[in-house]
Amino acid sequence: MDDKTRTELEAAAFRRLVEHLQERTDVQNIDLMNLAGFCRNCLSRWYREEAGKQGIEIPDPKAREVVYGMPYEEWKAKYQKEASGDQKKAFDQAGHKH
Repeated sequence: MDDKTRTELEAAAFRRLVEHLQERTDVQNIDLMNLAGFCRNCLSRWYREEAGKQGIEIPDPKAREVVYGMPYEEWKAKYQKEASGDQKKAFDQAGHKH
């Protein structure tokens, strides 16, 4: 496979992941962190950091909007729930530095 095709496939997979996460508003970030070790905020940070490596400065709120599909504060108000004691305990036990 040539580099151009590989990059196009990777970009398409990224877009599908973002779309999936935007559709699954029932899945909380803490659930993602506890199960997969990353969340929407991590993905938006990686996006911003990779843009920076290309000399493209993207403010954190804009990078989060790419991943959330809306401003982060709007997403939080609509969909974020308070983490349960069990979720917080699992997060702490995993030692995430989020």
